[in-house]
Amino acid sequence: MADTQLAPNHVVLTERAAKRINKIVAGEEPGTVLRISVAGGGCSGFQYEYNLVRESPGEDDVVLSRDGATVLIDTMSLEFMGGAEIDFVDDLIGQSFQIKNPNVVASCGCGTSFAV
Repeated sequence: MADTQLAPNHVVLTERAAKRINKIVAGEEPGTVLRISVAGGGCSGFQYEYNLVRESPGEDDVVLSRDGATVLIDTMSLEFMGGAEIDFVDDLIGQSFQIKNPNVVASCGCGTSFAV
C-alpha cells in the first residue's frame, strides 16, 4: 500500500471534499471509504467512478487521508489522475465532487467524461 506523500503522481484531497466524504460515510457501516477510479466510457473516452466500499486497501491502492476521510485509488487509475485535486463544489448548478486533473486534454460538454 503506497502513501500519497511518496507517490510520484500525488493526488490532493481538499478540506471541502474530506468534509463531504465524512458526511456521506457517517450514514454507512463502520469502515466504509470512498473508492475513486478511472474507467473507460463516456463520450470523451474515460470517466471517474465513485463507489462506497468496505474493504481493506489492496497492494496496488494509494490511500488518501484527510480530516478522518479516506479515499482509495488504484495505481492504474492514478496513472490518469497524477497531480489532480479532488474537491467538492456546492454552487447554483448543484453539488458534486470535481476532479481538477492536469492530465485532461479534452472533456465532454456535460463534464462527466474526459480524454488524456
